[in-house]
Amino acid sequence: MEITNQTALSEFLLLGMTEDPALQPLIFSMFLSMYLVTVLGNLLIILAVSSDSHLHTPMYFFLSILSLADICMGTTTIPKMLVNIQTQDQSISYTGCLSQVCFVLSFGGLENFLLAVMAYDRFVAICHPLRYTVIMNPCLCVLLLLLCLLLSIVHGLLHTLMLMQLSFCTDLEIPDFFCELSQVIKLACSDTFINNILVYLVSIIFFGVPLSGIIFSYTQILSSILRISSVVGRYKAFSTCGSHLSVVSLFYGTGFGVYLSSAVTDSTIKNVVASMMYSVVPQMLNPFIYSLRNREMKGALRHLIGWMPPL
Repeated sequence: MEITNQTALSEFLLLGMTEDPALQPLIFSMFLSMYLVTVLGNLLIILAVSSDSHLHTPMYFFLSILSLADICMGTTTIPKMLVNIQTQDQSISYTGCLSQVCFVLSFGGLENFLLAVMAYDRFVAICHPLRYTVIMNPCLCVLLLLLCLLLSIVHGLLHTLMLMQLSFCTDLEIPDFFCELSQVIKLACSDTFINNILVYLVSIIFFGVPLSGIIFSYTQILSSILRISSVVGRYKAFSTCGSHLSVVSLFYGTGFGVYLSSAVTDSTIKNVVASMMYSVVPQMLNPFIYSLRNREMKGALRHLIGWMPPL
């Protein structure tokens, strides 16, 4: 194959879910609906938290940041796909593709770290309730947020800078609706050994460590809840972290699903659906999970919607 250096490389081709023209309007409508639901749902969460003084707590502070990250995650991938379908142009520039890789990894990493921080918040609230306000003070919350931002940016830039060192073949078709890291690496004609090793090492560090922290936190939370003698007390304690546990299960469940799908099948459509389940569906469902399972959030949303003037 002919090798194209990155300095001369102009664009990649995003093949999307299917090239069948008859299905393009359906796919466009589906992704547009999912994107609007993602943006509006998460925006409502942010507005509800900011407008209700009862929700000005560390847990809801991190939830509002998570909602913002969900909006950014969806905005990084879906609008470009919608434009490509509308213009019937599958191309994405080399710079745009690498930027998309960087932002997807950064916002995905930010969601990952925020879920770990929120698990720690629930651990402190349930296992050390009398010291909660002392431990989870505003200064610590800001420091934790800055640490999450720093680690997620490092995560995205590390892989992007390594991609810039690769040379690519003339066959630049990506069988996905966005520039997914592993798919871009597969298109390289130069040696990708270091890139592949980096993917595994970084995944273990940047995703394994937060997941271990979440598991440890919920182990301690479960132990504390089981020591509560009252059934009502147990239910009340568990209900404060039920929404977060559901979001964690959705986030990591779809993530492992993508990994298993890419490992056991070479089917393009199955890999694209798996990518969608990881990069679109959790961000869309998170607002529903928190609004339906959280009484305080439901009250804040009712107040917010009731306060909004009619259109």
